[in-house]
Amino acid sequence: MRKKLFIIFAIQFILGCTQNDKSGIAPGVISHEDLFNTGMRPGVSCFRIPALVTAPNGDLLAVMDERVESCSDLHKNGDINIVARRSADNGRTWSEIETVVDYPNGQSASDASMVVDKQTGEIFLFYNYMDLENEPGIYALHVMKSTDNGQSWSTPSDFTSQIAKPEWRTDFKFITSGRGIQTRSGMLLHTLVNLNNGLHVFGSRDHGQTWFLLETSIEPADESKIVELADGSWMINSRLNKSGMRYVHRSTDFGTSWQTVADSALIDPGCNASLIRYTSVQDGFKKNRLLFSNAQSKTDRENMSIRISYDEGKTWSDGKTIFSGHSAYSSLTILENGDIGLFFEKDDHTKNVFVRFSLEWLTDGEDKYENPVFE
Repeated sequence: MRKKLFIIFAIQFILGCTQNDKSGIAPGVISHEDLFNTGMRPGVSCFRIPALVTAPNGDLLAVMDERVESCSDLHKNGDINIVARRSADNGRTWSEIETVVDYPNGQSASDASMVVDKQTGEIFLFYNYMDLENEPGIYALHVMKSTDNGQSWSTPSDFTSQIAKPEWRTDFKFITSGRGIQTRSGMLLHTLVNLNNGLHVFGSRDHGQTWFLLETSIEPADESKIVELADGSWMINSRLNKSGMRYVHRSTDFGTSWQTVADSALIDPGCNASLIRYTSVQDGFKKNRLLFSNAQSKTDRENMSIRISYDEGKTWSDGKTIFSGHSAYSSLTILENGDIGLFFEKDDHTKNVFVRFSLEWLTDGEDKYENPVFE
């Protein structure tokens, strides 16, 4: 009997290794699944720009661009929709593809991002909009809201006038794809890129009823992610094309001023990345932990990797490779059971994969998730 069980387990192990070998995903990852590819929807040129969050009820929500007529970006593409898939079991199974935003041809929505308001239980979804038929080159900024964990969404609202100055009307501006944050005070924060006028932080102090723009321009910076540090200060991690590395900006006065440094340890080819908090001592955990994912290469979009920091982003681990081949944008989230979820573009935008792994796997057994304890 033991011999028979051993043979069964051996076969399962070999099949599992074979699957990982074919996908190229690193051995030891708990699970992985291609959530969006062109074979799923005939006539679609490609799916791009991943955004991933954990809803207040624990569901996972993965959102992307559905680029129909071509794989081009917003200003050159008259048919881009926002689509989503949801998982209610920590990423083991997923819903069918659902269309969230679909304008008539000639109008496009792109670069989705989300912010979860844990105090109200709402999810805000942002995207950039363009009417290529009537106002080509004019970027508008839209927001919509879900009160049922992403199962349905409100009618989109154009809130460009709240977070972009009137003189920016013809500027190349866009909300960074992926996700923003909620601070301990309940404030919602996100980043807006203006290639003519620098990076800006925008947000809401009243749970999305109104939105504000912080005046201070942050440079150099392109697509960026913001996180609140343990001491209440803010940190932004930014893409900068042709630099071969990330730039980091810190503010101790709620965005009035920023201190900027180039982080040569965080090599980057000029690509959107992801930065999130994993745990905080203030939440009852033993350690402060931040997670960062990107294409870990100076020159090429390849080598999707994860790093961890135990000192609030001052230093980072060397990074663990999830997939060594072509990989681009990524989005991280934390699952209800403490596992880490990563959603990223793979194989030259032909696949968009969700992977799930543990902190113990990420740190080669040196660290593992513990339930928060409050004294």
